[in-house]
Parts: sequence; C-alpha cells; structure tokens
Amino acid sequence: MSKKHRKFFITLSLIAGTLISSASAQEANKGKPEQASAIAKVDSGQLQGVEAEGVISFKGIPFAAPPVGELRWRPPQPTPKWTGVRQAAEFGPPCMQGRFGPPPGAAARPAAPAADDPSEDCLYLNVWRPANPAARNLPVMVWIYGGGFVFGSSSSPITSGVQFAKQDVVLVAMNYRVGRFGFFAFPALSSERRHENKGNYAYMDQLAALQWVRRNIAAFGGNPNNVTIFGFSAGGVSVHSMLASPQARGLFHKAIVHSGGSRDSVLTARPMRKDGVDPNYPVSAETIGINFAKSMGIEGTDQAALAKLRGLSAEEVLRGAPPQSGVTVPSYETTPILDGRLITETAETAYKARRQPRVPLMLGSNSADTAGNRIKARTKDEFFARYGQWSVEAKAAYDPDGTTDLATMVSRANDDFGQAEPARFAANAFAAHGSPVYLYMFSYVPTAMREQLRAGSPHGGDVPFAFGTLGGGRGGAPTPEDLAVSRMAQSYWVNFARTGDPNGSGLPTWPRHVAGRDQIFTFRSDGTAGAGPDVRKARLDVTEKATESGKRADP
Repeated sequence: MSKKHRKFFITLSLIAGTLISSASAQEANKGKPEQASAIAKVDSGQLQGVEAEGVISFKGIPFAAPPVGELRWRPPQPTPKWTGVRQAAEFGPPCMQGRFGPPPGAAARPAAPAADDPSEDCLYLNVWRPANPAARNLPVMVWIYGGGFVFGSSSSPITSGVQFAKQDVVLVAMNYRVGRFGFFAFPALSSERRHENKGNYAYMDQLAALQWVRRNIAAFGGNPNNVTIFGFSAGGVSVHSMLASPQARGLFHKAIVHSGGSRDSVLTARPMRKDGVDPNYPVSAETIGINFAKSMGIEGTDQAALAKLRGLSAEEVLRGAPPQSGVTVPSYETTPILDGRLITETAETAYKARRQPRVPLMLGSNSADTAGNRIKARTKDEFFARYGQWSVEAKAAYDPDGTTDLATMVSRANDDFGQAEPARFAANAFAAHGSPVYLYMFSYVPTAMREQLRAGSPHGGDVPFAFGTLGGGRGGAPTPEDLAVSRMAQSYWVNFARTGDPNGSGLPTWPRHVAGRDQIFTFRSDGTAGAGPDVRKARLDVTEKATESGKRADP
C-alpha cells in the first residue's frame, strides 16, 4: 500500500472498528426469529427469501458466474441457471481481500474487521424489500461499498437494507472484485478477446449487477425505471465513474455520492499502456501488471505468461511475492484504468465537457473527512508554499490570525483537496448542466464518540445515519438525539430515491444547489439541519484555484 493513502485506511479502520461493532450488536439483539417466506423468480431460477420484522431479505444471489480459473480477469459471465428453489438466507462470501489496519506502532487503534472467508467466487448481491405482498413499483436503491478498491463487502451490518425496506424502498447491495482481481492489465489480456472490456473488472461487476437489477428487480416489487445508485468513498468514486461511463447510461436514474471525490488523482483512472503521460499516475496499468508477473517469477507478456498468472492461487494474487531482503519494490495502489471503452475519461474531464447524464444528484462530505494524505508540511511556511501563487490567500483561509496549529491546517487541507472541494466542483458542474443537485456537509457526531472525534464527523461518519444502523457499541447505545438525526437523514435519502428531491413533510428545507452560489445544507453538530453559507468557502476557493492551476500538493 502506498504511503499516500495509508492515512485513508487508518481512518477507515477507526470508523469501521467502532461502527461495525455497533451495528453488529444491533443485529444480534433482534427479538423476532426469522422465518422462511416469500419466493421470487429471477432469470436464473427461483429464490426463497427470509422474513423478519416486516422485511424480506434475499441474500447471496448470484448475478454472474464465479470469476475463477479461465474467467479470472474476464468480464462477468452469465449466471448458470438452477432448478428448484434456491435458499437465499445467507450472504455470499466477500471478494478476495486482506486485512487492512494501522501501520506498525499504532496497535492501540482498531483494525478494520477481516473479511469472513473471502473468495474469488464472490459475485453475489442481496435484496431487501418490505414484506407487504402488495408492495409494487417501489423505488430501488443500489449500494456500492467503499474500501479504497482493496476491501469491502455487501454484507456489512452498517449497510443492512432493513430500515430502507421498512420505508418502502427496495435496497440492493452487490459485491464487486477488489485489489488485483478488480483492476489489472497485462499485454496478453489486452490482446485476447479484443471485443471484451479490459482492466476494470470491479466496474464490470457493478455494471453487471445494475443490468441484473434492470432485468429482475420487478420480481421483488421494485421499479426498474426508478433506480438510484449510491456509494461511499471508493463506492462514491464508482458512482462518479458510472456517471461518466457511456456503458452505464440508462441503468440508473439518480445518484448519491458519500465522500467520493470527483477530481482527478483521488482513486481515479490511470493510463492502460503509456507510462509518464499522467502526473498523478506515471506508471501505466500494463507496466504494473508486467512488474507483478516478474515478481512472481513469470517472464514474458504472451498467452503462456497469462496462463501462468491465471494459474496462481487466489492467495498468491492477493499477497504477491514475499518481500526480498535488501530489495525495495515500488508499491502501486489499485486504481481504475482508462481502458477506452468502459472508462473513456475521468469524471472531472467528463463534467467539465458536460458529457455527464442530466440526472438528479445528491452529494457531500463530512466536517472532518480527512481520507488521504495529499498535503504534507513540517512548517506553516512549507504548508503555504504548497499553494504556489495562492500562498497568501491560503494563509488568509487556513490561518487568518496565526493561531491555528499546523496539524489542524493539514487535516483541513486534506479534507478540502480530497472531498469538500471536489464535491462542490461536481455539484456546480451538474447544476450548470441543468440537473437537480443537493449538496450537503455532515457535521453530526454520535454522542458516545464526541470525545474521540472532536474534530467533527470523519470519513464514513454519515453512512450509518443514512442507513439507520446506529447500534450499541463501545461508547453505549445511541441517544434519542442520535436516532432523531438518523431518522431525518434517512428520510432525505428515501425522498430523493422516490422523487429526485430530498424534501418532505416535517423536514427542514433543503434548497436545490445553484452553481457558484455559496450555499450548502448542513447536518449540524447540535442535531439540527438547514441551509446556509458554507463556512469553508475561503478554503475551498483557494483549493479550487490551486487545483485548477495545476499546482500539485504532492511532495
């Protein structure tokens, strides 16, 4: 893992370690036993769901054939049909992934939970729907998990669809390949089956799941013509990629992005073949693939070499070669690839050229959303120098009276470069293009975590509020105020999925975003919500100037 995004994983580990334990406790304390109930017929066969608390769940539904053996690094293939009724009571395995947590010396921090029995055979999805048999033509929400494109799954209790289903929404959550299984390029891969998409297997999985939804969701009471995709972090990056991809057109009708960037260099696309053409990604995807093959003792770039790569065990692909004493091997993170078909350009390029679809968009970030390590500085002077010709303006924005400590400045700048300014950029681009846009900042922190999270709501802090999965964790059960904020947030999300407008009866008014206007809707730290001037405006303005001028914040 690159040093650049180590802090990203540490932050995710902190949130996941706390909130997943909370949600798990909530799941474990359900009082009503589950009983088998409804049957749904999809294009591969019949499924037996499970009913509990007025919701029917269908778990572990295959939406593509297992991508193993000769199907490793191939687009998802059709699901084999089955006879009889398939039980859909258990989640499918997560896709192959490791355990990510803090670096050595930070053992006091909780590590992200390890995936349960990950497997290459992982292309499964889950559906939650209300148990009411008369429920038809319901809005559909499709969740895309985060995890830096190296971990995550559709079975996290934080993103259970139960509470959405209780509000007459059909919730779908899919797995997609991650790490080297999800994004990989190699010359022999590029030359075989030239009609197929290449490189972006994670995105191919997401598209296959959306195509499955279009074909089958009516069997669960969902409306295939009212689909909202939404995702967090790398899942939010995925939403932006789907918005920019010509192959995703028509598969969804609205989009929500939780802390998913939108600017180039934040887990966006690297060149397929040419090295040195992109300052953010100087090493091409094929070069990375060739170097990986060599590290595993596989020489050449022909079909014989590819056969050996496909012959590696899943663990060998996941872990790579053991480190050699005295040898330093560059570490390249897994990122999407400019393959020329599925991903033809980055979201930033597409939005600037107004090539995105005109669909309703809701997006935002959190008040302490530091997910990355773009800005590094040992002194304030070094910090301001990162902004080049805008250094005076940066000082006025980040340290107007000279009393702000450097660590706070660096944290805020990483938030601004990685999440807050890119969200504003995308909001402005869509609004200028005629789309209904709703921009937010989430500042509320659960009562039990306020001492631990004094800076504000961290990366991922809004997700359990939107899903209604707050539970009793290390700090204690959620307070009535916590639950009220969650009900409010989920109401906005549900309303948006229904109509493309988050507003509804009894909720504070959330104005539609106007391009260039200094307004944002804030879920405030005191539990209230409302629209007003963005307190980060001066910071975001100088961040935008530094970004647009081509000034890179990396060392």
